[in-house]
Amino acid sequence: MINRPRFEPRELELLRILTSRLELPLKDKNQYLFLEKGYAGELHFDRELQDLHDDFIILNDLLLENSNTLFQIDTLLISGSTLYVFEVKNYEGDYCIENERWYSLPSKTEIKNPLFQLQRCETLLRGLLKELGFHLPIKSHLIFINPGFQLYQAPLNISAVFPSQLKRFLTKLKNTPTAAKSRNMKLAEQLNARCMKENPYIRIPEYNYAQLRKGIPCDSCSSFLTPLLKDT
Repeated sequence: MINRPRFEPRELELLRILTSRLELPLKDKNQYLFLEKGYAGELHFDRELQDLHDDFIILNDLLLENSNTLFQIDTLLISGSTLYVFEVKNYEGDYCIENERWYSLPSKTEIKNPLFQLQRCETLLRGLLKELGFHLPIKSHLIFINPGFQLYQAPLNISAVFPSQLKRFLTKLKNTPTAAKSRNMKLAEQLNARCMKENPYIRIPEYNYAQLRKGIPCDSCSSFLTPLLKDT
């Protein structure tokens, strides 16, 4: 069923290593935590999709280009004659929408509108499909995976699946027709071939070798191993 597996982002991998060996600036710490939480949310969603039958094609972590513009798709699901684009958000806490602006509560700090990101991704994907010679409808959804998330004042027609709706949404998805497997595999192969291997815009903090803590970290707890001293 899964045609393209999910890999840990290179930026996250590097920041995790640096975090254990270096005191990172606050903005880099926040970026590391943001990436860790986002990746955990994507893995959670992957587990939720495991029960879909083999006629579905799932492509994870697609980094594509259209009109000289990069765009990334967390999860693309091909089912029958429809493409489903899923943008996974591991938001936690209370949020609200006012005049198409999104805010975290209670501080009412404005955040980027994730719907704009989703719409941009859909537009660029549609252009790429046209270039490849495919004309399939696209259904895009924000997936709010964290059960501790609450969104207030959301419009009824919002393109989103909330934590309490996820099981019902996936059950409905399982019942969708899944014909045209040969054509869909051809599309999946072409998207895989167009996928960039690495994001050229990853952000890594500056450091030098002398700043890094030396030693071997434990695979289980990440603490540094202490060498045993021989009895004299």
